[in-house]
Amino acid sequence: MEAQLGSMPSCQRRVVKKVGKEAHHLWKKRDSAGSGQKALNLVRIVSQCPNEKEAVYGELNKWIAWETEFPLIAAAKALRILRKRSQWKRVIQVAKWMLSKGQGATMGTYDTLLLAFDMDKRVDEAESLWNMILHTHTRSISKRVFSRMISLYEHHDLQDKIIEIFADMEELGVKPDEDTVRRIGRAFQKLGQEENRKMVYKRYSCQWKYIHFKGERVRVRKDGWDEDDQ
Repeated sequence: MEAQLGSMPSCQRRVVKKVGKEAHHLWKKRDSAGSGQKALNLVRIVSQCPNEKEAVYGELNKWIAWETEFPLIAAAKALRILRKRSQWKRVIQVAKWMLSKGQGATMGTYDTLLLAFDMDKRVDEAESLWNMILHTHTRSISKRVFSRMISLYEHHDLQDKIIEIFADMEELGVKPDEDTVRRIGRAFQKLGQEENRKMVYKRYSCQWKYIHFKGERVRVRKDGWDEDDQ
């Protein structure tokens, strides 16, 4: 048997290997296309629904009625489409429905839902969700979700709330990014806490900046920690 395999022409062995690769590639392509079409169907369904929870949830339940498993990939894609279209009420409805089914409880979903609450001016609901996240996922909250809440509070001029989130970040050892540092600094400034503002910039702001000098991009240390230098 080994002799027969060894004597098999090399061209035949290559053909068998090539067919296997093509079959695998086509399977992946069909799977991706299928979830994309399901996502578009979901977007179409919710976009045509009246803006009532019962009606939307009823149509969404029909959407998964014949599924053997929850179509999480398709639902996540639909959320991204709705987010790009700024259909914030629909984002909220779909995300809440997913969570009610015990699906999609990820930092990405929470971030999208908090953004939708922000854009739809539903601060109370955002706070309720945030409190749930804080108590349920204390040690695994992403920096992006912290930043999202600080951004939301800044949009609605809630400086004290920004400082509370910042305190949580410090307690959990989460370092804010540059945009968040600026927002925290502005909050301290509006509250008349200039020393705390300077402390935030000194502790968390990047110590270097890039300038163009004689046609080259050069890294230099920042002088001082004023917001204008950020």
